[in-house]
Amino acid sequence: MDISSNVLRQLKNRREGFSLEQPFYTDQDYFKLDMEMIYYRDWLFIGHDCEVPRAGNYFTVQIGDYPVVIVRGRDQVIRAFHNSCRHRGSRVCTSERGSSAKLVCPYHQWTYELNGSLLFARHMPEDFDKNQFSLKPVHCESVGGYIFICLAEQAPDFAPFRAMVEPYLVRHRLGETKVAFESTIIEKGNWKLVWENNRECYHCAANHPELCRTYPEAPSATGVQGAKDDPVISAHWAKCEAANLPSEFRMSPSGQFRAARMPLIQDAESYTMSGARAVQRPLSNDVQESHIGTLLLFHYPTTWNHVLADHAITFRVLPLGPEQTQVTTKWLVNKDAVEGVDYNIDELTHVWTETNDQDRRIVEENAFGIRSPAYQPGPYSPEDEGGVMQFVEWYANFMINRLQGDQAKLSAVA
Repeated sequence: MDISSNVLRQLKNRREGFSLEQPFYTDQDYFKLDMEMIYYRDWLFIGHDCEVPRAGNYFTVQIGDYPVVIVRGRDQVIRAFHNSCRHRGSRVCTSERGSSAKLVCPYHQWTYELNGSLLFARHMPEDFDKNQFSLKPVHCESVGGYIFICLAEQAPDFAPFRAMVEPYLVRHRLGETKVAFESTIIEKGNWKLVWENNRECYHCAANHPELCRTYPEAPSATGVQGAKDDPVISAHWAKCEAANLPSEFRMSPSGQFRAARMPLIQDAESYTMSGARAVQRPLSNDVQESHIGTLLLFHYPTTWNHVLADHAITFRVLPLGPEQTQVTTKWLVNKDAVEGVDYNIDELTHVWTETNDQDRRIVEENAFGIRSPAYQPGPYSPEDEGGVMQFVEWYANFMINRLQGDQAKLSAVA
């Protein structure tokens, strides 16, 4: 039986409410299938508009086998390209980020316009047609200051995600912010373990003392279970909605993406040890309201987010191997906020820097135990791990549909 058939059989026969079988977290062939079916075929959060504020600004990223460059053109359009020269395949942009009037391959100086078209190739025959050797495009969409890309030749329809999340994000004006701090850690565990850990706070009280000073550990705080019946949450939604801040929990029919604005504990306004704002200048001049809590935005398989009144924290999940995952966190502040005046980096980042490291240790211990020959799937807590069950259900259904030949509506690269 080939690996695809085996995975399909296991997912169809999985025991609901239980963790997955060991190979889903450890096996190289299962990992390759995850990459081919999900990361190479679906929309991935990759960065922010504010990271390429001017024409010629670019940043690069590696997604599995694919090097990609994201660049803002002279027409102000943000585009993504396969970061592979059309001459002999060398990477065109070798820095993590930079700025350039043209994209020049360092190997033989083939030169590309910011829109990907080939401008110059030395010593090629007279009949050489530059128009046939532009950089290969990657689907690229921007919504609310977030840049998403899709590596597939044909991409799933982006419109449903845009329609859902844009109203939540528009007033925060994240496209006009700046990255105050960025952190990347490598967690020695499967990407699904990273997500499973994120999707519950069953572990929070014993593991996240800093986060628990401001973030409620109640199961309803995820929005997936019981939020509408929680009087504190429902009152918070009513207050924010009245202030024209969309807040109520919404989730796509597939369960892939969702958004909700959740209250923090008591009078807390931000993720700090005191609960006070970490940044004195509001994240957006369009949001002057206080105590708006945190906007939780999720999009499987790459991102979860917290958008507050004073700053935003965004997370990107990229698998590096079956038992290795890169998690990049960025703290966004108002573009005019001044470090040392409006905010202190240590205070801004302390809670989530500590929380990320605690989660890294949790994931790595989880992965260590799963490697044991004695491991077998265990039951989730229906009361506390509804978010985990929802993630695993999404993963199983998504993979089953892809492996069976999902014929969802697709859009081609223009």
